[in-house]
Amino acid sequence: MIYRYTTRVYYHDTDAGGIVYHANYLMFAERARAEALREMGAPHAEMVAAYGVMLVVRRVNLLYQRPARIDELITVETEFTELRGARVTLCQKFLRDSDSLAVLDLGLGCVRLEDGRAARIPREWAARLKL
Repeated sequence: MIYRYTTRVYYHDTDAGGIVYHANYLMFAERARAEALREMGAPHAEMVAAYGVMLVVRRVNLLYQRPARIDELITVETEFTELRGARVTLCQKFLRDSDSLAVLDLGLGCVRLEDGRAARIPREWAARLKL
């Protein structure tokens, strides 16, 4: 299943030339992932409160293709592609209309809050991810 999050590019998202600053793609991706989890019935804050674990970024590969510019609407498509033990893999695509702006390949790891060590994703939680 693909989850879509649309946002506008604001002045503070851009560099001096009005193009989205490269690191802000990660911010847009984080918001899109949070909204996808919420839509799946698996909001991150609930996972922390109920199980004492959280998902953290462990790997990022971001391919920039075209610039996004101030005042444009961009859509981030999020697709969770693999779930294994303590890991989740997903792909996020950044689009302006039908133009691909960037593609993010991301790996998340589940860790315990108490010590930061890897932990299996709780079974009930994994079921909500619907992979």
